Amino acid sequence: VFQYMLKGECYYVNGTERVRFVVRSFYNRLQFVMYDSDVGHYVGFTPFGEKVARAWNSDPDFMEQRRAEVDTYCRHNYEVSTP
Repeated sequence: VFQYMLKGECYYVNGTERVRFVVRSFYNRLQFVMYDSDVGHYVGFTPFGEKVARAWNSDPDFMEQRRAEVDTYCRHNYEVSTP
């Protein structure tokens, strides 16, 4: 039974010069909220997702950590994830 899934992805353009970090949350195969480092905040796609996005976006510590993951997660693991 598919219920909840969190998917984090790093997109690299020109090595680590341009890095994009995307986190998507799904419930029952429906994406309800997404964070994109290019946008800089969460976006909700369902009524519940909009509530979650508002709550997460209003937490400065949580958002600071999410924004830093471009460096701590993506750039840090660049050599591991590229051939």
